[in-house]
Amino acid sequence: MRTTLGVHSSQPQDEGDWVMQGSVRRLAQYPLGVVWSGHVRGALRGPSPCLLFPSIRTLFSETGVWEKVYQPETRRRVEEWWHPRIMARWRESAEEGSKRKKFYVLSMFPYPSGRLHMGHVRVYTISDTIGHFQRMRGHQVLNPMGWDAFGLPAENAAIERGLDPEEWTKSNIQSMREQLDSLGLCFDWDREVTTCLPDYYRWTQYLFIKLYEAGLAYQKEAVVNWDPVDQTVLADEQVDENGRSWRSGAVVEQKMLKQWFIKTTNYAKPLLDALADLPEWYGVKAMQANWIGECSGCYFDFKLKVNGEETGETLSAYSSSPETVFGAAYLAILPTHRLLYGNSSVRPTLEKAFKPGRDCLTEVTACNLFTGLEVPLVVSHKEAFDGYLDTVIGIPDCSEEDLSIARSLNLSWNTALKEDDNGIQMLINSAEFSGLTRQQGFDSITQKAREQKVGGHLTSPKLRDWLISRQRYWGTPIPVVHCASCGTVAVPEEELPVLLPKLASLTGKGASPLEAAHDWVDCKCPRCKGPARRETDTMDTFVDSAWYYFRYTDPRNPRRPFERQLADHWLPVDVYIGGKEHAVMHLYYARFLSHFCKDLGLVSHREPFWKLLVQGLIKGQTFKLADSGQYLKREEIDFTGKEPVACGGGRVEVTFEKMSKSKHNGLDPQDVVQQYGVDTMRLYVLYAAPPEQDILWNVKTDALPGVLRWQSRLWQLVTKLREVRQHGDVPIPSSLKKKELAEARKIWENMNYAIQEVTTHFTEDFLFNTAISRLMGLSNTLNGATAKVVQHSLEFEEALAVLVLMTAPMAPHLSSELWAGLCQVNNPLSDLIQRGGDVLQQQWPTVDPKYLDVPEFVELSVMINNKACGTVTIPLQASKDLELVRQLVLESPLGQKLLAGCFIKRAILSPRTALINFLIDE
Repeated sequence: MRTTLGVHSSQPQDEGDWVMQGSVRRLAQYPLGVVWSGHVRGALRGPSPCLLFPSIRTLFSETGVWEKVYQPETRRRVEEWWHPRIMARWRESAEEGSKRKKFYVLSMFPYPSGRLHMGHVRVYTISDTIGHFQRMRGHQVLNPMGWDAFGLPAENAAIERGLDPEEWTKSNIQSMREQLDSLGLCFDWDREVTTCLPDYYRWTQYLFIKLYEAGLAYQKEAVVNWDPVDQTVLADEQVDENGRSWRSGAVVEQKMLKQWFIKTTNYAKPLLDALADLPEWYGVKAMQANWIGECSGCYFDFKLKVNGEETGETLSAYSSSPETVFGAAYLAILPTHRLLYGNSSVRPTLEKAFKPGRDCLTEVTACNLFTGLEVPLVVSHKEAFDGYLDTVIGIPDCSEEDLSIARSLNLSWNTALKEDDNGIQMLINSAEFSGLTRQQGFDSITQKAREQKVGGHLTSPKLRDWLISRQRYWGTPIPVVHCASCGTVAVPEEELPVLLPKLASLTGKGASPLEAAHDWVDCKCPRCKGPARRETDTMDTFVDSAWYYFRYTDPRNPRRPFERQLADHWLPVDVYIGGKEHAVMHLYYARFLSHFCKDLGLVSHREPFWKLLVQGLIKGQTFKLADSGQYLKREEIDFTGKEPVACGGGRVEVTFEKMSKSKHNGLDPQDVVQQYGVDTMRLYVLYAAPPEQDILWNVKTDALPGVLRWQSRLWQLVTKLREVRQHGDVPIPSSLKKKELAEARKIWENMNYAIQEVTTHFTEDFLFNTAISRLMGLSNTLNGATAKVVQHSLEFEEALAVLVLMTAPMAPHLSSELWAGLCQVNNPLSDLIQRGGDVLQQQWPTVDPKYLDVPEFVELSVMINNKACGTVTIPLQASKDLELVRQLVLESPLGQKLLAGCFIKRAILSPRTALINFLIDE
């Protein structure tokens, strides 16, 4: 307890009145003066341990004086005081060894652009809220942060400014980390990872080598998407539906280049099947399944021959009926195939035979490495096969079209199917697989092809392998060398990392910038020690982010990417939070690499993420001229009339769009914090919409004023309890009469209902907006309590404590101060506020078992203007609370359909039956 040397009163006094307050801590903090509204005033004389404080705009945690009204200055002082303490408590707790159940909450790490935007604030507020909540539930929480630091933006920015991209990136990281800290976000910074540092990309290279050794990383010539502005290759996923680059906006060109690929198609079927074992992902599971496609076929590997001589080239061809592969008649390629445009040794032979618009039989043959059968290569007349395929196996038994082509070219083949007496199709002429049914043959043939490593991995015709080569500098070097004698050789693990060299200058034009680093490019072959050249392509940044969630579990390990024991302890991620734009590519690549690591024996599980929470955008209000589409700044708009117009004349279109500088609709989080405070911003982004929906940022909407009012109401409730207990009056629960006991019972029911609902929202559906609505409902109930119930009931005191506890993960600064005020209430009744410690150190409240012993739900009849219109199922405990029933009906599908946007004059709740009548303007 603090010692008050002067007046200790919750009543506001004039600014001229002063309160003496003993505080050695404050002396240490402000040794030369007194504090009034945050400013140093006067000077201390002598060794007195006392400071003079004003009785208004003071902070209870500092002075022991409770301010009656929650003013902007109070809010500022509350956040200044609690910010370092909350972060210090988090660090202390993270350092404690614990046998508690783990909880891994992960938000997608940002690209270090230098400035946070509101989208960052939203995703990190959600992860921070979940982290605080789970720690209050007794879990050992991991909430790490790092930086997706390689990539084109930093390189382009360095080129524009004549800077080293490393310096640019590091300065941006420093700036953004300071911004994250200023928002009070409690990350486990001791686990920070940065993808552009050698201690991270060393292990990205290690995983690449493991992929290479497993035959999953390979290099081939391919027709690729070329961005003429950024001078690099793009994966198909990085080209939009209009054929433009996802980053530069340039029209993408087609170009033949030798590229590095990762054979993700080998994992298509396991990745598809594993989705069934995961909980619903807000539609993302369906997006992943659609991206992969139906895995009903596979590839087989072929060796190419000309005049009976092997060319040394291997070709993979797809079949949708792999069980009939022994009945193949030919191999077909598209006219756009790389063999006709690249540096292939069979190109002259193919060009000689090719006639546009016809199926052309060539002198090139292909030997199936699984069946041992040799078939001719045909250049198809088609412009496209199904999906992304450019090479298919022609099997006449399975396709009328294949049969027609084979006959027209006078080809011979073996029939692979025959019906038995029962009409069941059986395999024939298929070596040891003859006599099997089609399904048996499908399973056996694909399995054996996989075992022999000549194909057989089930995949879909719409899925391509992952193109990871980038012809730019600022990325992870691909750890291979090219030797004239040994071919392509992986760099030995003990020589990792292959460090990215320093370059004198970057231009962004021409060949890969690494080509100019001759001292780095020219090297010795690790195998024969002869002259060799390093690979000058770097990896796509999606490779870096495909495994960072593993590194967080063991970020300083110098011997391996991560310790299996630690990864198995923390993984899978319990809740993964990020933007919708990463719902396909990043998640697919991360899932692939996790499956691969499981097969490699690095981890014991396949799927890296359990629950996924995708959050929508925060869109800003935009103004643009209707005629030209030019975006205008707010100060260029005249708002005096009914409709906004441009100051220079012209009709203005008002929309909400993704925030950007070019649209003049961006919002600096620091400005929002300056005006409204951290807790207000946190509550707003949680309350304005469900996480997966977009937020239309508009300070005039109900959301922002609503959370401002609610914070003041919470403060007033604590003030009310302190006031009725301030004179030392001992509460006497037995003095409550029947009516007051019924009121207290109603508070108890609402409290338990709120605990039940809010806990569910925090653990199951993450509807924080609905959770806040429920807490607002509880605060309304408490606000309406009579003075005697406030003074003498345990129920009011406990409900208020529970209200503050459940608000704490979302508004930690305000809740910390409210809890400090509650814990110093005179003559407390509840054990909750006698425990001591800060609010975030408390246990999350649980529902009283007695509350669960009563029937749970009741059918409530809903009337509108005295006309019956349906029913809504509500909790029985809530059925007698008008405000709660009203809110539940409005939130229900029936209420949304019939009452959304209506002006409700009055709502009448029947005291005798489960019925509510809404009177509205018609």
